[in-house]
Amino acid sequence: MPEIKLPEDFVTYPEARKKAFMALKALKEQGRRVVGIFCTYAPQELIDAADATSVSLCAIGEENIPAAEKVLPKNLCPLIKASYGGAVTDHCPFFYFSDMVLAESTCDGKKKMYEYLDKLKHTHVMQLPPGRDGRGAQEYWRQEVVAAKEDIENFYGITITEEKLREAIKLRNRERKAILDYYEVGRLKPSPISGYELNTVITSNEYAFDIEKKIAFLEKRTAELVEKYHSEYEGKPSRPRILISGCPTHGVIDKVIKRIEELGADVVGFENCCGPREKKDPVDETKDPITALAEKYLRVNCSVMSPNPGRYEALSEQIDDYQVDGVIEVVLMACHTYAIESEAMKQFVTKEKGIPFLSITTDYSTTDQGQIDTRLGAFIELLG
Repeated sequence: MPEIKLPEDFVTYPEARKKAFMALKALKEQGRRVVGIFCTYAPQELIDAADATSVSLCAIGEENIPAAEKVLPKNLCPLIKASYGGAVTDHCPFFYFSDMVLAESTCDGKKKMYEYLDKLKHTHVMQLPPGRDGRGAQEYWRQEVVAAKEDIENFYGITITEEKLREAIKLRNRERKAILDYYEVGRLKPSPISGYELNTVITSNEYAFDIEKKIAFLEKRTAELVEKYHSEYEGKPSRPRILISGCPTHGVIDKVIKRIEELGADVVGFENCCGPREKKDPVDETKDPITALAEKYLRVNCSVMSPNPGRYEALSEQIDDYQVDGVIEVVLMACHTYAIESEAMKQFVTKEKGIPFLSITTDYSTTDQGQIDTRLGAFIELLG
């Protein structure tokens, strides 16, 4: 099989974040409104319709964690600690340039951290219902979307019109399609793209603030990869094909994703917060915009929901579509919802789908790299 090479203009995730610092600074100097977000439950269309730019505040790395641990417990998720540490020390330019934060209650740790964050900058928290299908859940969440819209309007002294919302929905649906098409290059066997590139490009594009340019880039790269498959890869043997499940992998791309491929397998898909989970489901453009946004964003299959059957249905479909040989779940330390679902996921993957499953619990440090390499190596050897 031909070697999968990164494109010549490939930019790593940390490099992309650094480049975005100056881009966001320039936008602020032009008078652009900026709203920080954390999760896919935050309706970015509300921000777009307010003529504002959304930026991810999910931090990576260990450097900001000691500052966070002066307030937050040590046995807390590294994403939460790194994000708060970057904010409280002003080491995170994205938080620094944000006017306000549109947050969501996707876990108890985040929810309580937002109380501290609100002391630093206005933070609006959208309170999720405990489940998607409970009585009144949909109407409750619709009211949360309305409250978020009104808070953004009051904060900036503006009105978010229905016309602006419809324009934003159409643009974000186009973006979703471009991202999904790019992800689905991994369905080709053998894959013409490394999972390292897939994961890096998608997470880096959270810091590409011109959505039209982002769409154009993804469409061009997708077309190049499909052409590359037909000219170089089609009909060639494939290495073991891995699907990544679980927590966001922003902070462990090199530690887990890159190492899997260096050890002899291909990461072809992502069933996690960084994957196509939210992108496969567009907003209904024919309905009242607020209702359509509420319905769409409550359909995200996150482990915070109880029960969460949609996650298993989506995983089953992805295993089949991507011709997956094994599933590796990444659980960040102290992420209780994903950790608790892990055993059920293992039973589903091994019993229902009949393929191997490996769960790795880790953080943003490098102290467990040797142990992870050993477990990954053994798992890939098992796949043959």
